[in-house]
Order: sequence, then C-alpha cells, then structure tokens
Amino acid sequence: MAEQHQNIVWKYADSDMAAGSAEVIRTLHDHGYEAYWVGGCVRDEYMGRQVSDMDITTSALPEVTCSIFPRVIPTGIKHGTVTVLVNGQSFEVTTYRIESGYEDHRRPAQVVFVSEVEEDLRRRDFTMNAMALGIGGSWVDPYDGRRDIDLRIIRCVGDATVRFREDALRMIRCIRFASIFGFSIAKDTWKGILAVRDTLPWIAIERIRAELDKMMAGPDPLRGLGLLKKSGLYTRMKIPFPYAMKDPVIINAIPAMDSSHLDIRWAMLILGFDIPGSEAEKLLREWTFSNQRKAMISGLLSFQEAWFSGERGNDIEADRLLWIQLVLKHGAKTAESWLCMHEAVNTTGKQHIDQNSLVQARRWLEEMPVQSLKDLTLTGNEILQALNRRGGPWMGKVLQQLLFQTAAGLFPNERDRLIEEAKQVIEHEEE
Repeated sequence: MAEQHQNIVWKYADSDMAAGSAEVIRTLHDHGYEAYWVGGCVRDEYMGRQVSDMDITTSALPEVTCSIFPRVIPTGIKHGTVTVLVNGQSFEVTTYRIESGYEDHRRPAQVVFVSEVEEDLRRRDFTMNAMALGIGGSWVDPYDGRRDIDLRIIRCVGDATVRFREDALRMIRCIRFASIFGFSIAKDTWKGILAVRDTLPWIAIERIRAELDKMMAGPDPLRGLGLLKKSGLYTRMKIPFPYAMKDPVIINAIPAMDSSHLDIRWAMLILGFDIPGSEAEKLLREWTFSNQRKAMISGLLSFQEAWFSGERGNDIEADRLLWIQLVLKHGAKTAESWLCMHEAVNTTGKQHIDQNSLVQARRWLEEMPVQSLKDLTLTGNEILQALNRRGGPWMGKVLQQLLFQTAAGLFPNERDRLIEEAKQVIEHEEE
C-alpha cells in the first residue's frame, strides 16, 4: 500500500514541467481516478539527478483519459498510453497494465488493464524503475527500489531471466544504467543476463545503438564497455560489436573527452579498436548512425589516417601545408574535433601527439585566412567573365588551387590578385 509522507516538492525537475504534470494528476484525481508519477522521474528525483521527463500512470482507461483532457494525442492507445498536452508541455499517461506473450523478446502480444498500481509496477524491469510517487508525497515501492538505490545495486523485478526474456533490450539497459550510475549489478540479475543473452539478436540494432549512445555519453563509458565484454553481449548483437582494444591509450582517454562531444567519443572508440576507415563506414551504416553523424565520425577517422600516413616533424612547412590540405578537405569543424580529441588524450598523461605540436596545429587553423570556397572574394562566375571562358571541369580545379594557395597565405584573398592567379593557372595548364 502507499506510504504517506508530506507533499512533494520536486527539486530536480523543471518547475513548469513539475507543475504541468501535477495538474494532470490532480485532474485525474478530480474525476475519481488514481494517478502517480512513475519510473525514471521518480528514480532520478530520489537519486538527486536532473529529471528530463515526467511519466504518469493511472487507473483511468486510455479512452477515459482522452475524454477528460481537451488536448490528447493517442500515441500508444492500444497499449494504454496517450500523450496529454498541458500548457505547452506533453506528458505520457499510461493506464495500469500487465503484459504477456513476448514472442519477439521485445513487444508484448497481450496487454491487460488492471486496477492496482502495484500490479503495474510488477511488469517493470528494475526495482529502481518500479516505483511510483503520489502528488501528496506518498510512495509506492513494493520492490524496495529506494533501498537498492541506496545500496547502489541494479536488480530485476522478480525473476531476472523472465524480465530479460520479455524484453532482451533490458540487458543492454542494465549495463547502461550500471555504467552511468556507477552501480553494481545484483548477482541474480547478472546470472539472468548470462542465461538469456542469446535472445539479443531479436532486438533491432537502432534500439541497441540508442542505448549505447547514452552509455557513451555517460560519465564512465569504459565501465559499460567492460561489462559488454564480460557479459559476452557484444558478440550476440545482430551486428556484432567489434570489441578489440588495440590502442588502450586512446580508448582510456574517452572519459577525458567532454561528454557533449558524443561522436568524438565514438571516433576514439573506433580508432582504439583499430578499424580501418572503409570498414568503419560500413559498420556505422549497419549500426544505423545518421548520415550527419556518420560523416562526422568518418571524417575524424580519415583525418587521423592522413595525418599519420607519413613522418611528421621533419619539415615544419610540409607539415603546415598538409594540415591546411586536411582542413580544406574535411572542414574546420572536423579539424577542431581532431584537436580536441588529442588534447583529451594528452590530459591522461599519455599521448599520440606532443602538446607543442597540437598548439602549433591549432595556431595554423586559427591563422588560415580562408577555410572554404565561400570565404574567397572571387566566385566561379567572376572567373568565367574575367577569363571569357566557358565553364567546365577546369573550374573546380582552379577554385581548389586558389583556395589552397590563399589558405596557405601564399597570396592575399583579394579579387584582382585571385583573377591574376587564375589566369596563370590556366596558362600553365595550356602549356
């Protein structure tokens, strides 16, 4: 039964979000139904972590919820979930339910609505997520989730093998939570992962990648990577995770890279696994990374390969010109990310590139007068008019040469000078 406390004041949730969700709960109460905050928001508030969203569970059937609120989106009404819109905020409101028949180790074949919140909490994955909190501060915590949080333990609700067979993604979530929170995994829960891990191929790669994104953006991704390896889950995925730590220096530096730069962390991981650029691009595609993220990560890998393809440091001017070529080819943003990556490596006391070389490369980047074609004071059309020529493949070559020479500071970024240089390039080509 619910345990009574004083009225709750949310300390770690946005005040407008807390007020909006409380309004939803009060409205359900006013119509004679039970309603509680549930799941991650309750867990994070108890742990003192920032609350990102606030889900609500209720005894009201989904059709009833739809009739009570003027603005509702039936997002998952078949399974009891609707999205209630209040004061510009959206809240998922789900009817108490039990589930059965997980034929694909992911989605329940049958959902039955129930009248008791404790029955709803019984279907949830881990004890820390199987808690509900009432508007008056009452706790519903039948599986001692608060105790497990205090003990820093992740424990399944009931039989771990049953929970993981219901939804195989829960095994990855378990490791993600252990990595982010720094919690240990209860012995029976760990045994459950080992017993059921062969069901993981049922889970779509994009769902696993989304969990790993959260893990990689967390405070200790190395712990999560270690648990993936120890559990053997990395080999059971539909597209196996290529775990092979060949460069521990760069992998161990991942936590030193600011967590906001998620794709740089992924690039560091792939570099640490020593996966060639061509294979990495295929892997990123199979792992459903977006085109933008794939381009960012692949660009960093290509930048790294090109920079280390020959001896550096014997000829400073040759190094500077190579650096400028790479910046123009891959973009200033990629160059900046590459510098940040190696600066993070150096903070660990290990290094692939000495700090003075990084400082020098950053100065070269900052001193480049142009970094892309749009920075030139001369356009392709202006070249055509000045040279009285028709367009063709030659134009791209001329523009790239002008861009490189200007970026390298060989002549100023002035329109008349660029036209003269373009004429000389054409004359040289025609000789």
